[in-house]
Amino acid sequence: MSRRLAQDAPQPRPASAKPAQRAVVALGANLGDRAATLAGALADLDRLPLSRVVRAAEPIETVALTLTGPDAAAPAYLNTVALVDTRLAPSVLLGYLHAIEERHGRAPRSAAQPRWQDRTLDLDLIVHGDVVCDTPALTLPHPRAFERDFVLAPWLAVDPDAELPGHGRVDALAAARRGIRSTGEAP
Repeated sequence: MSRRLAQDAPQPRPASAKPAQRAVVALGANLGDRAATLAGALADLDRLPLSRVVRAAEPIETVALTLTGPDAAAPAYLNTVALVDTRLAPSVLLGYLHAIEERHGRAPRSAAQPRWQDRTLDLDLIVHGDVVCDTPALTLPHPRAFERDFVLAPWLAVDPDAELPGHGRVDALAAARRGIRSTGEAP
């Protein structure tokens, strides 16, 4: 047997190794050097154990959302979506996402922290395979992903056949959102 053939052979995976699941992670930033922050966060995602970034969409700029709706006066967001193949459990992956946020200047999450605020980095776990859960720490799929253009558009760009469990195809959800915007409702 040729030495080169043996060197290039993939290492066998232990029989007990859990197969990778496809996770969808939404990334957004509206403070600081948004593009550099997103690039750094994607690199951090790709360095996670038992995980690799498969694809990431080109970032898009979006209007900030607040509890009362879009706020054009607030700093605009730069958003993207990354497809990540991972063998990490959803809760473990979420813990890593929070650590990446903190590494990029976001204050640690707490119940007292107001939602819908400006931030250096926001990472949301949208789906993790076909896991469906609703706990105080994690809800999958993400409960508002189906109504967020800044999640649907980049996700569709990297996975035209994507489906959001419990809501259907991402292309249909995005088309429905476009229909809502054309009737004058808020995105």
